[in-house]
Amino acid sequence: MKKRTLIAVATALAATTAFGAAGCSGSKGHGSGGKNPATANQGAVVGGTPQKGGTLTVLSNQDFTHLDPARNWVVSDMDFGTRLLYRTLVTYKAAPGTAGGELVPDLATDLGTPSNGTKTWTFHLKKGVKYEDGTPVTAQDIKYNVERSFSPDLPGGSDYAARYLAGAEGYQGPAQGKHLDSIKTPDDHTIVFELRKPFAEFPNATVMPNFAPTPKSQDKGPQYDNRPFSSGPYKIESYQRGKKLVLVRNTHWAASTDAVRKAYPDKLVVVMGLKPNQIDDRLIASQGPDASAVSWGALRPESAAKVLPNAEVRMRLIAESTNCTDMVQMHTGKAPFDEVKVRQAVQYALDKDSVLTASGGPAFNDLSTAYMPATLFDGKQPDTLKIPATGDVEKAKRLLKEAGKPDGVETKMTVSTGDKGRAEAIQQSLGKAGIKVTIETVDPSAFYATIGDTKNRTDMVYTGWCPDYPSGSTFLPFVFDGRFIKEKGNSGNHSLFRDKPTMKRMDDIAAMTDAKQANAAWRKLDGEILAKSPAVPVLVRRWPLVLGTNIAGAYGQTSFGGQLDYATVGLKAPSKNQG
Repeated sequence: MKKRTLIAVATALAATTAFGAAGCSGSKGHGSGGKNPATANQGAVVGGTPQKGGTLTVLSNQDFTHLDPARNWVVSDMDFGTRLLYRTLVTYKAAPGTAGGELVPDLATDLGTPSNGTKTWTFHLKKGVKYEDGTPVTAQDIKYNVERSFSPDLPGGSDYAARYLAGAEGYQGPAQGKHLDSIKTPDDHTIVFELRKPFAEFPNATVMPNFAPTPKSQDKGPQYDNRPFSSGPYKIESYQRGKKLVLVRNTHWAASTDAVRKAYPDKLVVVMGLKPNQIDDRLIASQGPDASAVSWGALRPESAAKVLPNAEVRMRLIAESTNCTDMVQMHTGKAPFDEVKVRQAVQYALDKDSVLTASGGPAFNDLSTAYMPATLFDGKQPDTLKIPATGDVEKAKRLLKEAGKPDGVETKMTVSTGDKGRAEAIQQSLGKAGIKVTIETVDPSAFYATIGDTKNRTDMVYTGWCPDYPSGSTFLPFVFDGRFIKEKGNSGNHSLFRDKPTMKRMDDIAAMTDAKQANAAWRKLDGEILAKSPAVPVLVRRWPLVLGTNIAGAYGQTSFGGQLDYATVGLKAPSKNQG
C-alpha cells in the first residue's frame, strides 16, 4: 500500500544479546539461532473472543495522516478507517496469518465480474447498507469518492484509479461538475469501471479507501479529513486533531450486511500526543484503564528488555511481519544522485547491520537484499549484489572516485521522528565512505506531505513500501515508475526515478496474461533496478505491540502491515472499563 510507509516502529534492542540472533535474510552476520521469542503469538488470536461493550483505548504518540477515504493510503490509517469508519467494495478477511490476505466482499455482493478481457468490471452492492444518518449507501457515492480522489487539493490517496481508469489522464476531480465517463452507475446498486488496459487484479485495488462511499452532500473538501461520514460500525463523536478522537456506534450499521467487522466495543478513544516510552510502560504495567488499552505505534527498542524476558508480558505481545521494505531513496533527478556510481556508493557504504541494531536487532527485523519483500519471492529474497551486511566502505570510496567525487559528497536526509535512530546509524555508516548526511526529522503526521513535495524536499528520504496484495505489480511500478510522479502529494517513487527501459519493461510485464510468467519477470526486474540503485533496501520490520491484560480478539493483520486488526479487537470483560 502506498507508502505503506511505517513510522515510529521500534523493536527489541536487547534481543540480540539476551536471546541470541534469529535468522536475518541476507545477513551473513546473523545465524539462525533459537526460536524467535517475539513470534510466539504469530498467526494466533490473543485473549480469546471479546465480549460486546466497554471502551477500547488506543494510546498514540501521533495523529492520523489522513482519515478522509480519498486520501487515506498509509497502512495503519487504512486499517483504522476501513475497519471502523467506512466500507469498501471488497476488503480483507478478518483473520490472523496468511488467511488475512484473502479478499472477501464488503459493500459488494461478490468480488466483481470481469468482461471485455478484464477491461470492464461490474460490482453489485448489497442492499440495506446505511450511513450514520440512516440514508442508504449508493453506487453514485462510491463513484463520487473515486472522482474526488483526483482533486489536487486532496493529495495522498491511492492512485490505482489514476493508473487504470479509461479517460483519467488530466482529470482534476468533480469540483466543476466534471465526472469520469469510465465509472458508470446504471442504478443505485450497480457500479461499472471501464479500464484503459486489462487488469485481472482490479478487485484487489477496490480494497483501497478511495473505493469507499462519500455522499456529495457531505463533502467538505480538505476539511472532510476531520469528519468523514460513516458507513461503517462507528462514527466520529469528536476529533481534536493531535489530541483525541472518540468513536461511538453507528446505530444504522447492520451486522447482517457485514461479515467482517465484529464491532465489539461500544466506544473507541484514541489518545494522541503521548510519549512513546510512556505508552510502552503503561501497557507493560497494564494497570487500571490501561488494561483495556492498546498501542497505536510499535514497541520502542529500549522497551524490549522489559518485554521479552517477562513471560507474562510476552504472552500479551504480537509481532507480525509488516511485509514492507524500508528504503533509503535518493533523488535521481539532480546532483549528486543523478550519477549512478554515487548511488551505488551509497548502496555499498550502508552498514545494514548497524541499522538492524538501531531497530532493535533480529527479533523484530530482517535485513533486505531486494526491494520486494520475501513474500513476493516465495519466502526468500535474492541477494543479487552480494554486498556484506556491514557494507563495503572501500568499494564505496572507489565508486565515488570513479564518479569524480574523490572527496565525497554532502546531502540531507528527511526521516520521520520515529526513525531518527535508524537515520543516525545510516549517517554514521555513510560518513565512513565520505558521504556526509545531515538529518532532518519531521513529525509522523506531516512526514508524507513533506517528502511528497518534490520541489522542496531533501535529496534523501528514509521511507518504505508494502505490496497491496501478493503481486509485484503492486510494488515496483508504484516505487519506480516515473510517469506517476506528482509535484505535490507524491508517494512511492521518492527517488523520482524516471528510467525509460524500466518503465517499458513494467508495461511489458503488466501485459502478460500468465501470472507465473509475470511473477518471474517482476523478480528479475527487481534485481535490474537494484543495480541502478535509485534506492537502497534496508529492512523488513515486524510490528510489535503489547496489549493490555483485558484485550481480546487481537492479532496482527498481515494485509495492514502487521497492525492490530480493528475489525475484531475488543475486551475480555467490558464491565472493567466502561470509559
